[in-house]
Amino acid sequence: MKWNWGYGITAVYLVFVAGIMYMVWRTTQEKVDLVTTDYYAQELKYQDKIDASKRAAALSAPLQYQLEGQTLTIRFPKEFEGTAITGDVLVYYPADSRRDVAAPLKTTNAVMQLTLDVKNTGMHILQVNWKEGDKEYYFEGNMDIR
Repeated sequence: MKWNWGYGITAVYLVFVAGIMYMVWRTTQEKVDLVTTDYYAQELKYQDKIDASKRAAALSAPLQYQLEGQTLTIRFPKEFEGTAITGDVLVYYPADSRRDVAAPLKTTNAVMQLTLDVKNTGMHILQVNWKEGDKEYYFEGNMDIR
C-alpha cells in the first residue's frame, strides 16, 4: 500500500473526529452548579436584598467577621446587643455547592461562632441575612480559607 493524499486527508479527518468526540465526552463529565436552584425567583426579590444591604451599611459599625483556625466569629454592631435577631449564615463556595456551609443565626451578646471544616479551603463568600423587628439586613464579604 502506497501512502497518498487520500490516506492523509482521511487520517487527519479521523483524528479530528476522534478529538471532537473526546471533548464532547469530557464536557458531559463536568459538574455544573448554578448559583442557586431557584435563580429566577430570587432575581425578582433582588431589590429587597439591595435595600437590606443599604440598611446594614447605615449601621453605626459594619458587621465584623474573623476566622481563627476552624472557628468563624461574626460580631454584630452594638445596636443588636440584647435584642432578638433571627436569620441565617451561608459560607458560599462558588466552585462547588457541596462545600457550602449554611447555619441558622444563633447569637449571644450579638456574637455568633460557627465551626468550619479545615479541608474546606479556598475563596468563600460570607452571606449573612438577619432580621430585627420588621427590618431586614444583609451583609456579604469575601473570605479566603487556608
